[in-house]
Amino acid sequence: MTKPSAQGAATVAVIGGGPAGLSAAEILAEAGLRVTVIERMPSPARKLLIAGRGGLNLTHSEPLERFLARYAPPERRLDAAIREFPPQALRDWCEGLGQPTFVGSSGRVFPQAFKASPLLRAWLARLDRLGVTLRTRTRWTGWDADGALALAGEDGPGSLRADATVLALGGASWPRLGSDGAWVPVLEATGISVSPLRPANAGFTAPWSPVFAERFAGAPLKRIALRLGLTQVRGEAVVTTEGIEGGAVYALSRPIREAIEEKGEAVVTLDLRPDVDATALARRIAGARPKESRATILRKAAGLSPPAAGLLREAVRDLPAEAGALAALIKAVPLRLTGLRPIERAISSAGGVAFADLDARLMLRRRPGTFLAGEMLDWEAPTGGYLLQASFASGRAAAKGVLAWLDER
Repeated sequence: MTKPSAQGAATVAVIGGGPAGLSAAEILAEAGLRVTVIERMPSPARKLLIAGRGGLNLTHSEPLERFLARYAPPERRLDAAIREFPPQALRDWCEGLGQPTFVGSSGRVFPQAFKASPLLRAWLARLDRLGVTLRTRTRWTGWDADGALALAGEDGPGSLRADATVLALGGASWPRLGSDGAWVPVLEATGISVSPLRPANAGFTAPWSPVFAERFAGAPLKRIALRLGLTQVRGEAVVTTEGIEGGAVYALSRPIREAIEEKGEAVVTLDLRPDVDATALARRIAGARPKESRATILRKAAGLSPPAAGLLREAVRDLPAEAGALAALIKAVPLRLTGLRPIERAISSAGGVAFADLDARLMLRRRPGTFLAGEMLDWEAPTGGYLLQASFASGRAAAKGVLAWLDER
């Protein structure tokens, strides 16, 4: 698009100041448009800042085709957005902000500063230089009778008229940080299809006994493997008072959730010693001294931590005495999951606006000039950098859709 003069530039409103919204704002401002970002929180990108407290996982270094396979349901428009702005492009963008990145041992990509705050400060400074206006403590509530954006803020209701709008309001996880899903009824009232927002990358409930829950809540389960059906993932988990959560659980979040929604429960199998095969484990158990207690055998011969041994006993109260049978059980502990933890506690959310309601430019078919990006769209992905990568990429794709649509007009 030819860069217009400042006086004649089109005006674009970006609703939502997270990674998707700020990415869209950057592309639009670089093209010379007058951009206003509307954010209901006192400051932008609060979820990004919280996510970066333990190390900001921006993206992943795995091959692109494998990377794209992490998203569900499969969607060509999301694939196209990520291909247009792939993980290496995101790393290059960070470098341009003076925030170089590195690849961790797991293949995950982090800024060298490891935190989100330096990156966000540099990004907001760039947006300010580009002339982007940021209005905080302002909520978008829909459209008024004249088609302008209806806003509610500290100074009361108001409106904003824009030539185009990018909606990047997030899902419904972590509502205290800004993503509360309040946009769902607004869009549904206009006839737009929204798949129900559900917890993703979240914990699940399990029928623990009071004794187990009290003793092991908060205890880690390290170096385990979790299996549901034909899919197995390795990682770690954490016992909670209500059930279980953690990276290995999040990686299977979608099929576990779907099984619970369909059958009322999901039975997964837990391999407490994935680095040792069953035969070798049985030999170690069989070699224990005859007078050793069962607890000592589990700790020394089987190599189980106290929470792992506790979970084994919780799942199967009467443990088999024979070494081979005990080894087989340790390698496949049945774990019954009966419910989902609330969406407010989830890392991300599934569901959102159906891609069928969007054209190839991510514009709503029912509202020409309104584009969508980020977690508002109906996709989900595991943790590991996939969530942020799709948010950055879809925000940029929506902005380019705006530019193409304005050019056509």
